[in-house]
Amino acid sequence: MTGTGKVYLIGAGPGAVDLMTLRAVRMLKEADAVVYDRLVSSEILDLAPAAAQMVPVGKAPKCHTVPQDRINEILVELAESGLTVARLKGGDPLIFGRGSEEAAHLEACGIAVEYAPGITAAQGMAAWTGVPLTHRGLATGVRYVTGHRARDARLDLDWKSLASEETTLVVYMGAANIAEIALRLMGEGMPGALPVLAVSNATTPREARLVSRLDRIGLDIAETPMRAPVLFVIGHVVSLYRDMPIPVSEPVAEAAVMAGE
Repeated sequence: MTGTGKVYLIGAGPGAVDLMTLRAVRMLKEADAVVYDRLVSSEILDLAPAAAQMVPVGKAPKCHTVPQDRINEILVELAESGLTVARLKGGDPLIFGRGSEEAAHLEACGIAVEYAPGITAAQGMAAWTGVPLTHRGLATGVRYVTGHRARDARLDLDWKSLASEETTLVVYMGAANIAEIALRLMGEGMPGALPVLAVSNATTPREARLVSRLDRIGLDIAETPMRAPVLFVIGHVVSLYRDMPIPVSEPVAEAAVMAGE
């Protein structure tokens, strides 16, 4: 194959294969090579052409088997060999997915990049649990933040800005730091009784849930560890959560830990 190829930055969604967009599926089926993250499900990978070169580059907490710089190089090498490359990322590639960093590197190397947006984990969680991200009278807005910094650097979030009862706060990648996050938010005036929903592996058969409150969530996560990725939803909207059937093909674990129960 001659000439320079291109890279599709594809959002694979939160896990369930039928939450991928038609655009994402089309791009994946066109791929000569698939570079994929650890959290992309096997059901989604099965959509790739049988002849496609499959390149795993997944990262786990404190275990970056393939550093980001090397991932950038792999994408360039594959594209410069004339291949159409599908770069599969969980959720949306432009929401805590480092997709923009990869795109900037590719474009600097003269390689064309196209995007397929994905349903991010917070949206998938809302649909599966019935907990809305906004709700009249409970939340006038929603904010997404990361609960983890590269190389385990100190969290330097704008705690005062985040500590608003009128806004739903969604914390990605925060399992290791949720106790500190809760303390910092309460230190800025967020009430300890504010409900919190933790969801592990949202929308997949491995999904697990834990319901708590801000002044208990650190202890509850320590006592009931959850497998990454874990999403935390902090706000009054969690009060709408009900023990409802979850639309996945296999049973999921349910852990409800409410202070005082």
